[in-house]
Amino acid sequence: MTPKVVAVRLLSGYTLHLRFADGTEGDLDLAGELWGPVFEPLKDPARFAEVRVHPELHTLVWPNGADFAPEFLYAKVRVAA
Repeated sequence: MTPKVVAVRLLSGYTLHLRFADGTEGDLDLAGELWGPVFEPLKDPARFAEVRVHPELHTLVWPNGADFAPEFLYAKVRVAA
């Protein structure tokens, strides 16, 4: 089953608090993941703060088209917990 992100909240900098449909939740610092053409613009804190949960894909998305696979996010939150 693909994990589903149901909520995101910006904490500070590039750290987000994520909650998944199965109740798993935790904080995730994405600063080290912002490389490559689609993620470079997100190094601007104002652009990074535009993060949202996509209502159909159930993952994090940004207006510039950047997104992360929900499986990646879930694995990172579980390791950090």
